[in-house]
Amino acid sequence: ILDTVAISAGVHKSFDCTDCHSAEYEAYPHQANLKLEPLSSCLDCHGGDESYAKYKFEEIQAEVEKSVHHKAYGEDFSCSKCHNQHTYAATARNSDNVLEIVDYSNKMCLSCHNDMKKYKLVSGHNNPELVEVHDWLPNQALHFQHVRCIECHTEVVDSLMVSHNIVGKEQAVKKCVECHSADSRLKASLYKYENLQKRSENGGLGNVLTNSSYVIGTHQSPFLKLLSIIIFLATLGGVIIHSIFRILKK
Repeated sequence: ILDTVAISAGVHKSFDCTDCHSAEYEAYPHQANLKLEPLSSCLDCHGGDESYAKYKFEEIQAEVEKSVHHKAYGEDFSCSKCHNQHTYAATARNSDNVLEIVDYSNKMCLSCHNDMKKYKLVSGHNNPELVEVHDWLPNQALHFQHVRCIECHTEVVDSLMVSHNIVGKEQAVKKCVECHSADSRLKASLYKYENLQKRSENGGLGNVLTNSSYVIGTHQSPFLKLLSIIIFLATLGGVIIHSIFRILKK
Protein backbone atom coordinates (compact mmCIF):
# COMPACT_ATOMS: atom_id res chain seq x y z
CA ILE A 1 0.00 0.00 0.00
CA LEU A 2 1.44 3.34 -1.04
CA ASP A 3 1.54 6.38 1.21
CA THR A 4 -0.43 8.95 -0.78
CA VAL A 5 0.72 11.78 1.50
CA ALA A 6 4.36 10.91 0.83
CA ILE A 7 3.64 10.61 -2.90
CA SER A 8 2.10 14.09 -2.94
CA ALA A 9 5.35 15.48 -1.49
CA GLY A 10 7.62 13.58 -3.88
CA VAL A 11 9.28 14.75 -7.08
CA HIS A 12 6.96 12.59 -9.22
CA LYS A 13 3.74 13.80 -7.60
CA SER A 14 2.32 15.11 -10.89
CA PHE A 15 2.68 11.75 -12.65
CA ASP A 16 -0.06 9.27 -13.41
CA CYS A 17 0.60 5.62 -12.61
CA THR A 18 0.67 4.75 -16.31
CA ASP A 19 3.41 7.29 -16.98
CA CYS A 20 5.78 4.69 -15.56
CA HIS A 21 3.68 1.51 -15.49
CA SER A 22 1.72 -0.29 -18.18
CA ALA A 23 -1.91 0.52 -18.94
CA GLU A 24 -2.95 -2.54 -16.94
CA TYR A 25 -2.18 -0.58 -13.78
CA GLU A 26 -5.32 1.49 -14.36
CA ALA A 27 -7.34 -1.39 -12.91
CA TYR A 28 -7.38 -1.62 -9.12
CA PRO A 29 -6.57 -3.78 -7.29
CA HIS A 30 -3.64 -4.55 -9.56
CA GLN A 31 -3.09 -8.05 -10.84
CA ALA A 32 -0.40 -9.91 -8.90
CA ASN A 33 1.63 -10.71 -12.02
CA LEU A 34 2.19 -6.99 -12.65
CA LYS A 35 4.81 -7.02 -9.89
CA LEU A 36 7.03 -8.90 -12.32
CA GLU A 37 6.78 -6.12 -14.87
CA PRO A 38 10.22 -4.54 -15.48
CA LEU A 39 10.38 -0.99 -14.18
CA SER A 40 11.76 1.99 -16.02
CA SER A 41 15.09 3.30 -14.81
CA CYS A 42 15.83 6.95 -14.07
CA LEU A 43 17.82 7.29 -17.29
CA ASP A 44 14.90 5.99 -19.34
CA CYS A 45 13.21 9.33 -18.65
CA HIS A 46 15.98 11.66 -17.53
CA GLY A 47 18.87 10.49 -19.71
CA GLY A 48 19.72 12.74 -22.65
CA ASP A 49 17.01 15.24 -21.71
CA GLU A 50 18.39 18.79 -21.74
CA SER A 51 15.71 19.96 -19.32
CA TYR A 52 17.29 17.71 -16.67
CA ALA A 53 20.91 18.27 -17.71
CA LYS A 54 21.73 20.26 -14.56
CA TYR A 55 21.10 17.16 -12.44
CA LYS A 56 23.76 15.20 -14.39
CA PHE A 57 22.00 11.84 -14.33
CA GLU A 58 24.48 10.28 -16.74
CA GLU A 59 27.41 11.27 -14.53
CA ILE A 60 25.57 9.97 -11.48
CA GLN A 61 25.08 6.64 -13.24
CA ALA A 62 28.80 6.50 -14.03
CA GLU A 63 29.60 7.10 -10.35
CA VAL A 64 27.12 4.42 -9.26
CA GLU A 65 28.86 1.92 -11.52
CA LYS A 66 32.10 2.55 -9.58
CA SER A 67 30.45 1.94 -6.21
CA VAL A 68 30.70 -1.15 -4.03
CA HIS A 69 26.98 -1.75 -4.50
CA HIS A 70 27.23 -1.98 -8.27
CA LYS A 71 30.39 -4.07 -8.14
CA ALA A 72 28.62 -6.55 -5.87
CA TYR A 73 25.20 -6.68 -7.52
CA GLY A 74 25.64 -5.22 -10.99
CA GLU A 75 22.53 -4.02 -12.81
CA ASP A 76 20.34 -5.51 -10.08
CA PHE A 77 21.33 -2.57 -7.88
CA SER A 78 19.17 0.10 -9.47
CA CYS A 79 18.40 3.67 -8.43
CA SER A 80 15.19 2.48 -6.80
CA LYS A 81 17.13 0.44 -4.25
CA CYS A 82 17.83 3.76 -2.49
CA HIS A 83 15.45 6.25 -4.11
CA ASN A 84 11.81 5.23 -3.91
CA GLN A 85 10.27 6.36 -7.19
CA HIS A 86 6.91 7.01 -5.58
CA THR A 87 8.00 9.08 -2.59
CA TYR A 88 11.50 10.44 -3.24
CA ALA A 89 11.78 14.14 -2.37
CA ALA A 90 14.77 16.36 -3.16
CA THR A 91 15.13 17.35 0.48
CA ALA A 92 18.76 18.43 0.37
CA ARG A 93 18.14 20.87 -2.47
CA ASN A 94 15.04 22.40 -0.93
CA SER A 95 15.56 22.38 2.83
CA ASP A 96 17.74 24.67 4.93
CA ASN A 97 17.44 22.40 7.96
CA VAL A 98 20.61 20.34 8.32
CA LEU A 99 19.03 17.80 10.64
CA GLU A 100 16.15 17.23 8.22
CA ILE A 101 18.56 16.68 5.33
CA VAL A 102 20.72 14.29 7.34
CA ASP A 103 17.75 12.33 8.65
CA TYR A 104 16.17 11.94 5.20
CA SER A 105 19.44 10.84 3.60
CA ASN A 106 20.42 8.41 6.34
CA LYS A 107 17.01 6.76 6.30
CA MET A 108 17.74 5.68 2.72
CA CYS A 109 20.91 3.92 3.88
CA LEU A 110 19.34 2.51 7.02
CA SER A 111 16.36 1.13 5.12
CA CYS A 112 18.74 -1.71 4.19
CA HIS A 113 21.69 -1.45 6.54
CA ASN A 114 19.51 -1.35 9.65
CA ASP A 115 16.95 -3.88 8.46
CA MET A 116 18.08 -7.45 9.10
CA LYS A 117 15.63 -9.14 6.73
CA LYS A 118 15.99 -6.69 3.85
CA TYR A 119 19.77 -6.61 4.12
CA LYS A 120 20.02 -10.39 4.01
CA LEU A 121 17.58 -10.56 1.11
CA VAL A 122 19.73 -8.18 -0.94
CA SER A 123 23.21 -9.24 0.17
CA GLY A 124 22.77 -12.88 1.06
CA HIS A 125 24.52 -12.57 4.42
CA ASN A 126 23.74 -11.28 7.88
CA ASN A 127 23.60 -7.59 8.61
CA PRO A 128 26.50 -6.37 10.79
CA GLU A 129 25.54 -4.30 13.82
CA LEU A 130 26.10 -0.64 12.94
CA VAL A 131 27.05 0.32 16.48
CA GLU A 132 29.72 -2.37 16.59
CA VAL A 133 31.04 -1.55 13.13
CA HIS A 134 31.40 2.09 14.17
CA ASP A 135 32.76 1.40 17.65
CA TRP A 136 35.88 3.41 16.79
CA LEU A 137 33.78 6.56 16.25
CA PRO A 138 33.54 8.89 19.28
CA ASN A 139 30.13 10.36 20.11
CA GLN A 140 28.36 7.98 17.75
CA ALA A 141 24.87 9.32 18.41
CA LEU A 142 25.90 12.90 17.58
CA HIS A 143 27.61 11.86 14.36
CA PHE A 144 24.67 9.71 13.25
CA GLN A 145 22.28 12.59 13.93
CA HIS A 146 24.28 15.44 12.39
CA VAL A 147 26.20 13.86 9.51
CA ARG A 148 25.02 11.82 6.54
CA CYS A 149 26.44 8.35 6.00
CA ILE A 150 27.65 9.45 2.57
CA GLU A 151 29.90 12.12 4.09
CA CYS A 152 32.30 9.36 5.14
CA HIS A 153 31.36 6.55 2.78
CA THR A 154 31.62 8.25 -0.62
CA GLU A 155 34.32 9.72 -2.78
CA VAL A 156 33.62 13.45 -3.08
CA VAL A 157 33.13 14.64 -6.66
CA ASP A 158 33.22 18.39 -7.30
CA SER A 159 30.94 18.24 -10.32
CA LEU A 160 28.08 16.48 -8.51
CA MET A 161 25.91 17.78 -5.70
CA VAL A 162 25.79 14.30 -4.16
CA SER A 163 28.47 11.70 -4.72
CA HIS A 164 27.08 8.28 -5.64
CA ASN A 165 30.35 6.38 -5.59
CA ILE A 166 29.93 4.45 -2.33
CA VAL A 167 33.38 3.21 -1.33
CA GLY A 168 34.30 0.14 0.67
CA LYS A 169 34.74 0.36 4.42
CA GLU A 170 38.52 0.30 3.97
CA GLN A 171 38.35 3.64 2.11
CA ALA A 172 35.81 5.27 4.46
CA VAL A 173 36.84 8.48 6.22
CA LYS A 174 38.18 7.85 9.72
CA LYS A 175 40.39 10.87 10.35
CA CYS A 176 38.68 13.51 12.49
CA VAL A 177 40.63 16.33 10.84
CA GLU A 178 39.02 15.62 7.46
CA CYS A 179 35.80 17.16 8.79
CA HIS A 180 36.91 19.06 11.89
CA SER A 181 39.13 21.60 10.16
CA ALA A 182 38.84 24.86 8.26
CA ASP A 183 39.24 22.89 5.02
CA SER A 184 36.50 20.44 5.97
CA ARG A 185 35.30 17.90 3.42
CA LEU A 186 31.78 18.80 4.59
CA LYS A 187 32.08 22.00 2.56
CA ALA A 188 32.41 19.86 -0.55
CA SER A 189 29.53 17.59 0.38
CA LEU A 190 26.80 18.46 2.90
CA TYR A 191 27.44 22.22 2.76
CA LYS A 192 27.77 22.27 -1.01
CA TYR A 193 24.07 23.06 -1.33
CA GLU A 194 23.39 26.74 -1.92
CA ASN A 195 20.72 26.87 0.76
CA LEU A 196 23.30 25.78 3.36
CA GLN A 197 26.33 27.56 1.96
CA LYS A 198 25.78 30.77 3.89
CA ARG A 199 25.55 28.87 7.16
CA SER A 200 28.87 27.25 6.39
CA GLU A 201 30.77 30.35 5.30
CA ASN A 202 29.32 33.39 7.04
CA GLY A 203 31.54 32.82 10.06
CA GLY A 204 29.29 34.92 12.28
CA LEU A 205 28.58 34.37 15.95
CA GLY A 206 25.03 33.40 15.01
CA ASN A 207 26.44 30.49 13.05
CA VAL A 208 27.87 29.08 16.26
CA LEU A 209 24.87 29.78 18.46
CA THR A 210 22.01 28.85 16.12
CA ASN A 211 23.37 26.26 13.69
CA SER A 212 21.90 22.90 14.72
CA SER A 213 24.84 21.15 13.09
CA TYR A 214 27.73 23.36 14.13
CA VAL A 215 30.95 21.42 13.56
CA ILE A 216 33.94 22.15 15.76
CA GLY A 217 36.88 23.25 13.63
CA THR A 218 34.78 23.80 10.51
CA HIS A 219 32.49 26.72 11.31
CA GLN A 220 35.12 29.18 12.45
CA SER A 221 34.05 32.63 13.62
CA PRO A 222 36.48 35.56 13.14
CA PHE A 223 34.79 37.33 16.06
CA LEU A 224 35.36 34.40 18.41
CA LYS A 225 38.94 34.07 17.20
CA LEU A 226 39.61 37.73 18.01
CA LEU A 227 37.82 37.42 21.34
CA SER A 228 39.88 34.37 22.32
CA ILE A 229 43.12 36.20 21.45
CA ILE A 230 42.08 39.22 23.54
CA ILE A 231 41.18 36.99 26.50
CA PHE A 232 44.48 35.12 26.18
CA LEU A 233 46.53 38.34 26.03
CA ALA A 234 44.57 39.87 28.92
CA THR A 235 45.15 36.75 31.02
CA LEU A 236 48.83 36.66 30.12
CA GLY A 237 49.15 40.38 30.90
CA GLY A 238 47.44 39.88 34.25
CA VAL A 239 49.83 37.06 35.17
CA ILE A 240 52.87 39.16 34.19
CA ILE A 241 51.68 42.25 36.12
CA HIS A 242 50.85 40.10 39.15
CA SER A 243 54.31 38.51 39.01
CA ILE A 244 56.01 41.91 38.76
CA PHE A 245 54.18 43.25 41.84
CA ARG A 246 55.04 40.13 43.84
CA ILE A 247 58.71 40.53 42.93
CA LEU A 248 58.71 44.26 43.83
CA LYS A 249 57.10 43.60 47.23
CA LYS A 250 59.72 41.06 48.28
